[in-house]
Amino acid sequence: MRVAVIENMRNTGLGALAQALDEVGADIEWFRVWQDGILPRDIVGHDALVVLGGEQSALDDETHAYLPELARLTRRFGDAGKAVLGICLGSQILARAYGADNHLGTAREFGWHKIGVTAEGRADPLLSSLGGEFTIFEWHADTFSLPEAAVRLASSPVAENQAFRIGRAVYGTQFHFEANSVVVEQWKAEFPETIARIAPGWLESHAELAARHGRAADAAGLAIARAWVSLIERQEVEILSQASA
Repeated sequence: MRVAVIENMRNTGLGALAQALDEVGADIEWFRVWQDGILPRDIVGHDALVVLGGEQSALDDETHAYLPELARLTRRFGDAGKAVLGICLGSQILARAYGADNHLGTAREFGWHKIGVTAEGRADPLLSSLGGEFTIFEWHADTFSLPEAAVRLASSPVAENQAFRIGRAVYGTQFHFEANSVVVEQWKAEFPETIARIAPGWLESHAELAARHGRAADAAGLAIARAWVSLIERQEVEILSQASA
């Protein structure tokens, strides 16, 4: 199983998703576009695509010239029936790829928050094990309209479109389900000035908040990660080659 991971910002981390991919022996290829702008040349070499978060917006083409091509790439993977996952900025890029509008600076959330699961979400493989509500980590200021082809799976008072699905296995999550307690601790150490600016007092309250919400959020995040990984289908050519070996 070959998975391409697009890292839009240094030290993003896969967290719970890394564990879920490791459990199935996935081969992960990193594309650090924040460093060199290089994307996968086509969709043939990978069974799935993950697009992670970042500090830029999904419309920052002038400063991040790879963004239009990344949006087209997510669409090509999705149209081919492959599993696609966009997290935070990744979900906003997915929304752009499927014709939705990006709304910049209109939906700021940071820290652990409760997310409501829609009726469609409770019946969807990604979120069906989580009941009607779960706690997960958020870090975003932008949001988006729901793509015409999408099904809304989760929502919050600040951002109506917290998770959506298009087709069989194209998923966008505005929340950072991959950000388990270890990742959050790393972000706290890596970006203290940014966090202090956008969420005054959070750094001082982190230990208490982590003790209150971390375990439940970690469990929800790992459940989501495992659910998405289970939807990855290996390319037929790979299956045939293994069968004839």
